Amino acid sequence: MALKPTPGIGAKNCDDPKLDYKDLEYLGKFLTPQGQIVSRRRSGFCAQCQKELKQAIKRARHLSLLPFIV
Repeated sequence: MALKPTPGIGAKNCDDPKLDYKDLEYLGKFLTPQGQIVSRRRSGFCAQCQKELKQAIKRARHLSLLPFIV
């Protein structure tokens, strides 16, 4: 049984400004209901942008802006 590819959630172009850890509404789109960061395939980001997304979410978590576990 082959997996169907999922469409991207709302990926940005790499030309857009960098991700900001203070933009919680935008970062929340890339978290599962359990609070996990979605995969690169699901988010639609390139490798570099996915790393920036991961870093922004982790910064927001350490500053208690986003929860670690929901």
